[in-house]
Parts: sequence; C-alpha cells; structure tokens
Amino acid sequence: MNKYLLSACAFLVFGTGAAFAHVTLETQEASVGSTYKAILRVPHGCEGKATTAVRVQIPEGVISVKPMPKPGWTLQAKQGRYEKSYQLHGQAVTSGAKQIDWSGGSLPDEFYDEFVFRGTLAADLPAGQMLYFPVVQECEGASERWIEIPAAGQDEDALEYPAPGLKLLPKK
Repeated sequence: MNKYLLSACAFLVFGTGAAFAHVTLETQEASVGSTYKAILRVPHGCEGKATTAVRVQIPEGVISVKPMPKPGWTLQAKQGRYEKSYQLHGQAVTSGAKQIDWSGGSLPDEFYDEFVFRGTLAADLPAGQMLYFPVVQECEGASERWIEIPAAGQDEDALEYPAPGLKLLPKK
C-alpha cells in the first residue's frame, strides 16, 4: 500500500472522528413550508458516562411540534408563545412546544440512540439559511452542551460543541 493511500485511510479513520462525536440531525435539509421529521442522533455519552437526558430547544419558525415517546424515558414538551403568529392549515398558530425533554432513561456510552420529533417548518422561514436546534445531553454527573451556533461566515467545523443544523430549502 503506498503512503498516499495509507494517509487517506488514516484520515478517514481518525480525521473524521470529531464529526461523528456530535449530536446531529439525520436529515440535514428540508423545504420551508413542509413537515419535517427530526431524528437527533446521540452517538455517545459524556466522558464515558451514560446519557440520562436529552433536551432540545425548538427554534422559532418550527411549529406544531410533536415529540415521539421513547420506552423507558419520561417525555415532556414545554409549551410557550411564538414570537409571531403562523398560519397552519388555514388557522393562526401562536404557541406550541418550545423545548422537548427526554429524561430518566439510560443510554450507555458504548451505544447510540435516536430521539425523534416532527413539526412544520413555517413557510416564511428564509430558504438558503441554516436553522439550529441546540441540544443539552445530560449524563451521570456530567453534561455536553451542543449549543454553539456559528457566527456569520464562521466555519461550523471550527466549533467544539455545534448545535445540530438544518439547511432550509426553497418551498416545493
């Protein structure tokens, strides 16, 4: 095996490890005005400790959110008022889930799992931009705060604890 091929293999094995360590969204693009099924992937615990809670903040413009229950976990959707009124199926919607908490479970560090919710991406969200879902992962005596949002022009890969992001596509 030549040294270039070996270097490429080493990069694939070791160089991308950080990207796999973050909480991410399985589907990272969706059209504004559509229903979006968010699947948060939690790839590990906190410093070797089991995950016991996952909390996700719902960004403005994601409305009518419904989380999926997980066996063995307590589910709570914290409600609040939206910054403005949105139209959904011809009706004005002014409040809904602003945060989802799954707690009381145990996800050992050596396993990964998914936490799911769905909602509608408001039709007036700006296509071409990113929408971020800050996540706090709590573990036994530790936590990871996946809440960093890149500043304008900042490379997302430069962040140590990036929030999962969704690229907004034009309405279909």
